[in-house]
Amino acid sequence: MNQNQSIVHIDGLKKHFPVMHGIVFERQVGAVRAVDGLTFEIHRGETLGLVGESGCGKTTAGRTILGLYPLTEGSVKIDGHDINNKDSENILAIRRKAQMIFQDPFASLNPRWTVNAIVSEPMRVHKLFPDQKTRTEKVKELLTLVGMSSRLVNRFPHEFSGGQRQRIGIARALAPEPLFIVCDEPISALDVSIQAQVVNLLEDLQDRFNLSYLFIAHDLSMVRHICDRVAVMYLGIIVELASRNDLYETPLHPYSQALLSAVPIPDPRKDRARNRIILTGDVPSPLNPPSGCRFHPRCPIAIDRCSVDEPEWREIASNHWVSCHLV
Repeated sequence: MNQNQSIVHIDGLKKHFPVMHGIVFERQVGAVRAVDGLTFEIHRGETLGLVGESGCGKTTAGRTILGLYPLTEGSVKIDGHDINNKDSENILAIRRKAQMIFQDPFASLNPRWTVNAIVSEPMRVHKLFPDQKTRTEKVKELLTLVGMSSRLVNRFPHEFSGGQRQRIGIARALAPEPLFIVCDEPISALDVSIQAQVVNLLEDLQDRFNLSYLFIAHDLSMVRHICDRVAVMYLGIIVELASRNDLYETPLHPYSQALLSAVPIPDPRKDRARNRIILTGDVPSPLNPPSGCRFHPRCPIAIDRCSVDEPEWREIASNHWVSCHLV
């Protein structure tokens, strides 16, 4: 299959949460602009990393793309299916083609269900196999595929470690044979020794099934390892999008430069020699984002224009996009 084929199209995606005031007669007094205009594509077999500070809207973006949150504005198409089309058959098709691996491997698994019930549920919903016996055999295959014993099918989530629970979550995501998976910080709740195993597993599964990933993460070193392209998100918008090598070697946006300057370097001499960019102030509230460039209150090189005019989203070099007046 053509690796350049786009499997996910996102155009002007916005997700605003209304802020209400009053008890008896509620009225909307504003909105938290958690995601405020995302536009990008994800190709077949590609991993797109989405990075940024806590609260910038990464998880909200991932959940809105899958339809877990109703979008406020814009469009999302997954393998040609529009998330705005609420026809039951269309929604069911999207649910099968797009899955999610959640950040907390314990909270995302039903504690009252066995592994067999958890992993086989997507198969039952999508009518992939005729009977429970066949589904159970498939569950055993999936457990083996993610590096677990097939004899564990009748155990409950509390009987497993965090890494094993995340593998169960990955097996559940694979159950309906999807094309696209949103990985919402899938390793942040795991021990460091387990993180590499889970990332290697995700890479092996991608190679085997030609999966596309949206990989949401804080760990920039891990993002460089697993992702083909990286999008840097700040206060609900993407400020830079480029291939991993371009972004890590020549970051153009001041926020991207600040993020990458904080990545630890194993060599103490190199770590001391590099220039750290220390950002001042806190992230503004998404309830009332700054005018002009949203990063200007914390930007070390901002000029007067930055507080007035919103920067244009431009392609500075081949497939290297950035939103900054000063680039």
